[in-house]
Amino acid sequence: MPEEELHAIQIHLDRLLAERGITLTELSAQVGITVVNLSVLKNGRAKAIRFSTLSRICEALRCQPGDLITYKPAEPPR
Repeated sequence: MPEEELHAIQIHLDRLLAERGITLTELSAQVGITVVNLSVLKNGRAKAIRFSTLSRICEALRCQPGDLITYKPAEPPR
């Protein structure tokens, strides 16, 4: 993977959707974001997210940004 694509951010959208019993399609309708763009985010392929998008997702899922996004640094080399 090219260096610019490496990051330590993890997205937990799939877990939150499962916990709340809603589908990506339902979330898409609630927040006004395409299923394709939500899928990119869910699969960890997003390079950025707007605060307005993050706000709408958190509002719809009744969560905090930290429930959706976490930072997990790579293990240091031994």
